[in-house]
Order: sequence, then structure tokens, then C-alpha cells
Amino acid sequence: MPRPPFTELIASLPSTVPFVGPEALARRRGRPFRARIGANESVFGPSPKAIAAMREAAEHVWMYGDPEVHDIKVAIAAHHGVGPQNVAVGEGVDGLFGYAVRLFIEPGMTVASSLGAYPTFNFHVAGFGGRLVTTPYREDREDPEALVELAAREKARILFIANPDNPMGTWSPAERIGELIGRVPEGTMLFLDEAYGEFAPEGTLPPLEVANPQVIRFRTFSKAYGMAGLRVGYALGAPEVILAFDKIRNHFGVGRIAQAGAIAALADQAYLGEVIAQVKAGRERIAAIAEENGLRAIPSATNFVAVDCGRDGAFASKVLEGLLARDVFVRKPAIAPLDRTIRVSVGTRADLDLFAEMLPRALAEARGR
Repeated sequence: MPRPPFTELIASLPSTVPFVGPEALARRRGRPFRARIGANESVFGPSPKAIAAMREAAEHVWMYGDPEVHDIKVAIAAHHGVGPQNVAVGEGVDGLFGYAVRLFIEPGMTVASSLGAYPTFNFHVAGFGGRLVTTPYREDREDPEALVELAAREKARILFIANPDNPMGTWSPAERIGELIGRVPEGTMLFLDEAYGEFAPEGTLPPLEVANPQVIRFRTFSKAYGMAGLRVGYALGAPEVILAFDKIRNHFGVGRIAQAGAIAALADQAYLGEVIAQVKAGRERIAAIAEENGLRAIPSATNFVAVDCGRDGAFASKVLEGLLARDVFVRKPAIAPLDRTIRVSVGTRADLDLFAEMLPRALAEARGR
């Protein structure tokens, strides 16, 4: 019996995903990776207090989580010095991107971003029929001035920028982002992705101005808080914008265990500080390994480092494949000139020891030696 056709939009989209996961690669290889340092996960895990809270919540998992996510919204609001009406909670930043794009984009509307920026956001833009326009990175950084000019010229409904950035790990100072916020064109929403904000140096994140109805800022518990497998993220913005998320979000999308874990993690800022210190040391170790092999590590404000392989994207792909073949999972950007790098997440000491051992072999193989 024939089925009805897919919508015209869905029929036009490729069957693809933004990322191929390490699990899929392991299945293809027939064995797991020895070092999983490509997905920007925190190998240090969540706070022990968060783990305890999640264990306790597991006994009550027969119940749905609070559909209003009240307690976690109150905790996030208190942490940032705003009101609960300024906080939307969802299934990670990726889930919130989908809702936020849906709030503002209809087929044919324009979205401005950087060429080579976080691909999952672009995935949602395509999924709602948006038209994506881009401007290049400048010196491995997103270019706020060029993005504003692009948004104005193309009459973009959304302007997207990440600070700190993924996939390069670079960042702009708060003053520059503040200038960007002040220049957002009329009729444009600024989506400011701050998923890696906890790792950034002081003076990177501008003050929260939740009264501005043209700005939504996105944060997550997946990175510094070490809970990527739970999928909890949040958006900060003006009350009338935040309230609109309730019209379309999955009200049971953030489960009981996830809510309990995120609340406890947020309360343990001492543990967060320990993680941030370990990540800083890990970045320094990755930079040292790169230098030992004649490569350059691009300065990073995240929990990963983009390592410049010194040639083009084809060469970097060979280095990547050489590392994967040697059981080291890393990733790389897909768009030139960013694709000349490989992206290495901070791992355990054993992870980075293995990376240090295998990188020179992968480089030698890529050079045909």
C-alpha cells in the first residue's frame, strides 16, 4: 500500500547527519578506540554530587520529569542573576537550536553564519527551509564585523556566532561581542552560542542583558559540567522570547534524572573549577605534543585544540585517517582553510600519551615516509 509523499522540503533534503559518531566508526572498524578525544566531551565527568543526585533520582524514574522544568530554571536563573522567566531549558544546545530556528525561520528566510561554523546549527536551518549565507573566518576566528554586514546586506532573520568557537577553539573579547550585539540589524535575531563559555578566559563573555529581545544566548551542561550523555542545555533571553519556546518544545524532553543531575552540577562550582584547571593543563599538553612534531596548536578557549598540520585539507585528512587507524579518535573541520587542522579534545593522561605516541607515525605515513 503506497504511503503519502513526504513534504516537498523533506524530500529535497539529503539523508545525512551533522557528525559521524565514534560508535559508528568503531562498528565499521570492528573494534573500539583506545583514545576517544574527538567529540569535545569532558573525560573528567560530572561532579560526584551530580552523580549522587542522579542515582537518587533513578529510583523515581518511573515518574515523568517536571514538564515546566521549574527547579532547574530557578537554579540556572539564580546562578546567572536573572529571573526564571529569562531561562528556557531543553535537550542540549542542539535541541534548543532546533526550537529557536523554528521560532523564527520559515522556508526561504535567510540565516547568516560563518563558513565552516558548527554544522548542527546549519542542519536545523536546512530542516526548516532556511537559506544559509556565510562569511569566511578571518585568521581562524569568526568575524563579528563581517557577520553584521552580511546580516544587514542579506536581511537575515538570524545571525549565528559561537564565542568561544567550534571548530577552531578561538574567541573574541567581550568588548567585540558587545559591539556586535549593539549593531544587530533591525529585524534580526542574534543567536550567541556560548557552549564553551566556562572554559574561556576572563573578559570573553559580555554581561548578560536579558532585556534585549534580539539576543538569545545558549549554554550547556555537556561540556564543562561533563554531562554530554544527558542532553541538558539552556537559553537565556528576554521573557517574551523565552516564553515562545513553550509553544513548541518537547515538555517532557528533559528527564527526571537529567534535571536532578544538572541542578547538583550547577551547585558544585568547586568541582567545575577543578575541571577547568585540568582542561587548561590538557590544552598545554596538546600544544606541546604539536610543537614536538613541528606543528602549531591554535590558541584555544575550549576543551579542545585545533592543531595546524601545516599543509592543506587533504594532508590533514591523511593525518586524521592515520590516527583513526591507530585507535585514536579525533575529528577535523570540513571547510577550507580550517580543514588544514585536526581537532583534538582534552583527554586523560593515558589518552594524550597515546596521541603523543601515534601522531608522529600518522604524520610520517601522511608524508609518504
